Amino acid sequence: MTDDFPKGLTHEEAAARRLADGPNELATDQRRTFVNLMLEVIREPMFLLLLGAGAIYLAMGDQHEAMILLGFVVIIMLITVIQERRTENALDALRDLSSPRAMVIRSGVPERIAGRDVVRDDILILTEGDRVPADGVVLEAHELAADESLLTGESEAVSKFSGSYEVYAGSMIVRGQGLVRVTAIGSKTELGRIGKSLQDIEVESSPLREEIIALTRRLAIIGVTACLMLMVLYWVLRDGWLQGVLSGITLAMGILPQELPVIMIVFFAFGARRLAVRQVLTRHLNAIETLGETTVLCVDKTGTLTQNRMAVAALSVAGNVLEMEHVDAEALPEAYHELLEYAVLASEIDPHDPMELAFHRSAIKHLAHTEHLHPDWELAREYEISPELLAMSHLWRNSISEHDVVAAKGAPEAISDLCHLTEAETGRVMQQAEELAGRGLRVIGIAKAKYASQRVWPEIQHDFDFEFIGLVALADPLRPEVPASIAECHRAGIRVVMITGDYPTTARAIAAKAGLDSKQVLTGYDLAGMDIAGLRKVIASVNVFARVTPQQKLDIVEALKANGEVVAMTGDGVNDAPALKASHIGIAMGKRGTDVAREAASLVLLQDDFGSIVSAIRLGRRIFGNLRQALIYTFAVHVPIIGLSILPLLFGVPLILAPIHIAFLELVIDPACSIVFEAENGSSKLMMQPPRSKKEPLVSSGHILMSMVQGTLITIVAALFYWWHLSRGEAVEIASALAFVVLVSGNAVLVLSSRSMQAGWGAMFENIPKVGLSVLVVTIAGLVVVTSVPAIASAFTFRTPSLFQWLVAFLVGAGLLILFELVKKVFGKLYAGK
Repeated sequence: MTDDFPKGLTHEEAAARRLADGPNELATDQRRTFVNLMLEVIREPMFLLLLGAGAIYLAMGDQHEAMILLGFVVIIMLITVIQERRTENALDALRDLSSPRAMVIRSGVPERIAGRDVVRDDILILTEGDRVPADGVVLEAHELAADESLLTGESEAVSKFSGSYEVYAGSMIVRGQGLVRVTAIGSKTELGRIGKSLQDIEVESSPLREEIIALTRRLAIIGVTACLMLMVLYWVLRDGWLQGVLSGITLAMGILPQELPVIMIVFFAFGARRLAVRQVLTRHLNAIETLGETTVLCVDKTGTLTQNRMAVAALSVAGNVLEMEHVDAEALPEAYHELLEYAVLASEIDPHDPMELAFHRSAIKHLAHTEHLHPDWELAREYEISPELLAMSHLWRNSISEHDVVAAKGAPEAISDLCHLTEAETGRVMQQAEELAGRGLRVIGIAKAKYASQRVWPEIQHDFDFEFIGLVALADPLRPEVPASIAECHRAGIRVVMITGDYPTTARAIAAKAGLDSKQVLTGYDLAGMDIAGLRKVIASVNVFARVTPQQKLDIVEALKANGEVVAMTGDGVNDAPALKASHIGIAMGKRGTDVAREAASLVLLQDDFGSIVSAIRLGRRIFGNLRQALIYTFAVHVPIIGLSILPLLFGVPLILAPIHIAFLELVIDPACSIVFEAENGSSKLMMQPPRSKKEPLVSSGHILMSMVQGTLITIVAALFYWWHLSRGEAVEIASALAFVVLVSGNAVLVLSSRSMQAGWGAMFENIPKVGLSVLVVTIAGLVVVTSVPAIASAFTFRTPSLFQWLVAFLVGAGLLILFELVKKVFGKLYAGK
């Protein structure tokens, strides 16, 4: 590269360009402001139902209940907004790709500016380690190479030459230096075009979210209808319209499902917090439960299954291949020392290229105790790679030797040409290279030469008398956690599909090491000739796709979805972003990934740990199981509310429950128990079961039937206890208080029974979360206060019973635990293993 830099734009010209074109930023329209977040939450159907329920109570005149409910809505809304806002703030901290720092020439002087200030026609100075801030054409290049894997999926660096070659925003310069004239910025770059394509893809809704919304609406309609019917029946049969209205209001409060969305939001908010502890950032809360339903996990190879960190896998000298995986530090045979020595000499002194870094690491490990490392040698001349010769050479000078040393590396055919090998010798080298490449390894040829120090250096590499040394094969190693994580996915009934832009041989080798079925590999060329029906057919059995384009990645995801699969997609590159957004769950590798990929994803892995994906899936299944148990419990505790509202009408006795009693039940027991069930660790068999079918409801008719049976038991026992005390001449206020003690204590022990679908005392009392014990204690304490403190009891239309009466009522309610377990045993066969 010349020292005579172009003058570049003046500061005035740059300012005018920036004013006309705007900043060099990606406009993916994904960043959400605080106001936008608040509006999104308010528009949620669940919150609208909650607000509607509060308005109904307010219109009914129950201001106390309405204010409590609406206050609870505000608290939950704030928690949700804060959670979402914290997620957005964390994403802001990750925004380092689309606007890196840049070295430009302005008015003939190099200066470093913010990447967002780069404009068209700026002259960029690019060196090793720089992130390219904009698209541009290469004006000058000196061994220039860029890692474009974030755009193309290819792990190998791409060499750039002056003239028609271009560099692209988001790529990383891994070798050499260059001058570039900017041709496109922001959304007009290749990176920006992919980002804009995301806006045309609709985000999938969560199946469970839709199910809860539908269930909530149905119950709301049932509640309003039952309320009106009960008021009419009470007025017709009892001629007491006031009592009918009170009974109808109580029934409506018991049926209206305001706690269902609360329970779901609490579960997901706490789940997001648990994921954050595992370094998984949740951008959309509904993604958590969908993870538990995932049937197919699509993964990219480069940077997702692999480390994007080259390692020397094998050395070949004179046709003899040495596998490096189990070679100890000082056990490298002498015959291979020279090969590794010259591989390092042909590389940069302080490299950024993953291949050259691999050479250096291997040499430090195996040659540090030898004389094959030369820290005192001086790099005197570099011969760069060219389109005509895919090889590069370094000339080293040693003050104590009469000869300079030349080291060359490059494509095996190029090194064979440099060494002027015979046709037979070249054939043997290429056969060996093909065998190594067939294992998915990148193969580099290494050669050496000597040149008299006093002679003028030649202009081209061919003028050196090179001697062929051997071949070095490199692998992009798997992340260590990948095989175990994929095996756990398979045990959990989750199919793992690898989609990559790399070579088929490389893809097959990596897939085999990861534990994927790699018998059949389809390429982008194969996919290009298929129609939609053909793609849907082959995609049911093929698990490895290679040489695919970003559009084909998207087509694969869409085909899987069309086949009824619940698809999770992982990736870190810009090329992954459209497929990330189109999938049910997009999982971005956040440490290395692009802003566009992170914005498109539902989950972001902050530490790029593939194992954390499996942890997230396990947590999703746990949340679903615990949510099911919470809803079963919720349905069960509503049955006695309904029953105790209707029975007085049928048997001509005073009302047992009033609206304030329902407020106690719902605002003390139900919301608190959502926290109790959320804290459950879940079954140890969670990851040994197939994913839940999309057609399987969260709560089946069988679950509802069991809930009704358990709730009916509480209803019968509480009603009989109430009737028995009335028949003995006890005051209505005392009988109501005792029936309420039975009701609340029965609901409390039902929490223990509902912790698991498996019957048995061990399942009930094993590993009870501390929060669960705390809630039970608080509930019983609240019950004691409202039934035993005269001033408070009178507000609940109670009179305080004697201590003996209270204890008997409590034991009767707690004794229902035995009946609950009998019910679970009856239903046990139906839900075995769930």
